[in-house]
Amino acid sequence: MEEARGDALVDVNFPLFSKPRKSRKQIPAAKPPVSEDTALSDPRTPKIEKETSSSAAEPHDAAGTSFSDLGLAEFAIQTCKELGMKRPTPVQVHCIPKILAGRDVLGLAQTGSGKTAAFALPILHRLAEDPYGVAALVITPTRELAFQLAEQFRALGSSLQLRCAVVVGGMDLLTQAQTLMGRPHIVIATPGRVKVLMENNADLPAVFSRTKFLVLDEADRVLDVGFEEELRTIFQCLPKNRQTLLFSATMTSELQTLLELSANKAYFYEAYEGFKTVDTLKQQYVFIPKNAKEVYLSYILARMEGMGIRSAMIFVSTCRSCQLLSSLLEELGQKAAAMHSFNSQALRLKALHEFKAEKVPVLIATDVASRGLDVQTVDLVINYDLPRYPRDYVHRVGRTARAGRGGLAISFVTQYDVDLVHEIEGVVGKQFEQFECKEKDVLSGITKVYKAKRVASMKMMDDGFEDKLKERKNQKLKTLADKGLPKKKKRNNNKRKRQLNHFHFELTVSSPKFCHIINPFLCHIYVPEG
Repeated sequence: MEEARGDALVDVNFPLFSKPRKSRKQIPAAKPPVSEDTALSDPRTPKIEKETSSSAAEPHDAAGTSFSDLGLAEFAIQTCKELGMKRPTPVQVHCIPKILAGRDVLGLAQTGSGKTAAFALPILHRLAEDPYGVAALVITPTRELAFQLAEQFRALGSSLQLRCAVVVGGMDLLTQAQTLMGRPHIVIATPGRVKVLMENNADLPAVFSRTKFLVLDEADRVLDVGFEEELRTIFQCLPKNRQTLLFSATMTSELQTLLELSANKAYFYEAYEGFKTVDTLKQQYVFIPKNAKEVYLSYILARMEGMGIRSAMIFVSTCRSCQLLSSLLEELGQKAAAMHSFNSQALRLKALHEFKAEKVPVLIATDVASRGLDVQTVDLVINYDLPRYPRDYVHRVGRTARAGRGGLAISFVTQYDVDLVHEIEGVVGKQFEQFECKEKDVLSGITKVYKAKRVASMKMMDDGFEDKLKERKNQKLKTLADKGLPKKKKRNNNKRKRQLNHFHFELTVSSPKFCHIINPFLCHIYVPEG
């Protein structure tokens, strides 16, 4: 972490963890003992109690523990049974007793490991003891994740007549302010909207005067430098003696620094081995020319049923690509929903709900959907555009192969992505397999796909989407100019191009007419005689 960044977070006006306070009565620890191999103490940070658990050891750790062993109230135990939660997951086994004991907690675990229930259950336990005022403020980086967290809180707190409010952008400010003034039990929000509400209404900070818990879900993203100003405003309105709970699938230098600053003897539970993917996930690649991506995508989606795939998520890098693919697939007769930041909040929620309800089998999204979203039936993740950073790849493919189920991830690799793929393979510790497909079958639909792409592009022009893109770009440039910040430098395409010296690929085309889509620097081309 840069020194300036660390200083900003150490500032007394930016206190993430609470001040020391009298400890509550100790809750009995969970049954499974922690061996010397899995209970480590960092000598450099003596105030931190740290437990690590490898993926291989996790099932054993939780095998003999039930929810009743964690110190939870009877209503919470009964609710877990009704929801089909037979036994707690490792992150729940280790973190729930510590939260009930009044400790600040940082929990790191893979996607689909039950992190939400690990903080929601003890919060609801405390809420039942004192059901007055806002018990918890949960901060999350995306709107969609906020709504999903609210659904999970309502399910787990169904016996408490829980009042849960979602405060995110894209909704009416006045209505949200009135909702907060009603002091709901749980407030789930994105940082920007909470900041705006608190600054616009002098009475709102008092709403959080009795808040017992501050939760940062997907904490690595929430603590990103882009949210620092918002978090300062939020923290200043919270009690000093609150509990702070941070949960994430990945560790960052910001999280490590803040953990070491904890004055309340923070508990650190780590149950992941770096940026790893689960063993039940099959990871493949298809090496293709950049301007043939749509053709390969159409080919794969048309064969979903034959591959035993019920639903798929397609990740793209830009809103424009998301909208274009959505329109293109619509022209091809493929049902698909799109989720990106240019859509209104109502449209984004509609797309997500239709996908969850299996009304549409395909969801196309930017990285707004790569974090935290729990859709039980995602069998396939397609990286139409590879993410810039390996950790984002891990979050994307984490939408499938959840809770022990199998899943497939296919990454489209162009001539510019080879080094990036090798970097991702090195980080996740696995070499991708090649997705097998016959080039003749793929290219048989090229004319139909290109025609649909032209129609989709014209529709976007007619709907004013391109104008919206230009307007947003100009608005961002104006904001940078107003703040005295330099304009973003144009990307050096020569540096961005991925070298091919690590990757050799041969493609046989069935007819010379297909050669125009193949970049001569991408591969060797063989045209069969006749």
